[in-house]
Amino acid sequence: MHISNMAFDEARATVASMLKGIDRYNPENLGKLERYVEIQASENRYDLEANLAVLKLYQLNPGTFKVNVAAMVLLKALTNLPHTDFILCKCLIDEVHQQEPPLLTIMYLANLLETCEFKRFWSECDGATSTLFMGITGFKDSIRKYICHILKITYQTIDRRQLGDLLGYLSDQELNHWMNKYGWKPLDGNCVFINQQEENIKTKNITEKISFESVASVMKLSQ
Repeated sequence: MHISNMAFDEARATVASMLKGIDRYNPENLGKLERYVEIQASENRYDLEANLAVLKLYQLNPGTFKVNVAAMVLLKALTNLPHTDFILCKCLIDEVHQQEPPLLTIMYLANLLETCEFKRFWSECDGATSTLFMGITGFKDSIRKYICHILKITYQTIDRRQLGDLLGYLSDQELNHWMNKYGWKPLDGNCVFINQQEENIKTKNITEKISFESVASVMKLSQ
């Protein structure tokens, strides 16, 4: 179900007022907060504070835990990489629940992203785990934005085919879209110019100051 920006902003304001003060930990609000997580997933919107509140309520009321909602929260956190949202959310999920199949798979995928195993990540996404993302609108494009951020601070030039693979085994047309989005230019030899990395290297002058007293004490000890 599509929700207008105004309707979403109203829902966000309602949840924000709900999370103020002691009412933040009222389990009676859990149903509304879970629905809000679903809205974020379907509408490609994001509210970390509300999602943390859901996980905290699960932690305080173990019998209310819903693995499918927790999975949506974790997947939405991944869409906000390189920020540390995923770690914050993970810390609020009990170890026993982290071992449940959907969450365990998401933890594995998160590790692949954090260790820059991007090709393996996309291979996993196209395999048995592909159903995990069906309800998360814009998930793959959000991950591509994160990968582009890593590539921009890592590469000066890169092979065009390798770039397409790192971004999810893209077609030429799809790859051109992302290159245009970030202003990456094709070069001779089927290479792509990413960024002038020399601009990121800054020299730093280090000045060491040694007092006469410290030198005198060292000389005294050496006698």
